[in-house]
Amino acid sequence: MIDALIAGKVYGAPRQGTSKVGSTYTTAKLKISAGNGEMLLCGVIAFDLKAQAALLALAEGDSVALAGTLTPKVYQGKDGVHKPSLDMVVHGVLTAYHVKRKRQAIEGAT
Repeated sequence: MIDALIAGKVYGAPRQGTSKVGSTYTTAKLKISAGNGEMLLCGVIAFDLKAQAALLALAEGDSVALAGTLTPKVYQGKDGVHKPSLDMVVHGVLTAYHVKRKRQAIEGAT
């Protein structure tokens, strides 16, 4: 596992679920640019309540930066080709909304 900061766009709608013991979690998928014109898919899960709330406020296509524990994976596509993917346990979420609020707080303090 890798401690990482990734940025991408939400792919599909984030969903909240409940574990067998009654704890909530939120899952989502991100499309991330691989830098060579290709896109990687990253499956994310959040257990932290603040991170869950931030993810649930997002819609498909929204830009987001996530901090957490990243695990590289490989899957076989429908065409039989092996492709890279990522899984992340999210600890922190940063959106354009958060950046605007932080800037306003900083400007108000000076």
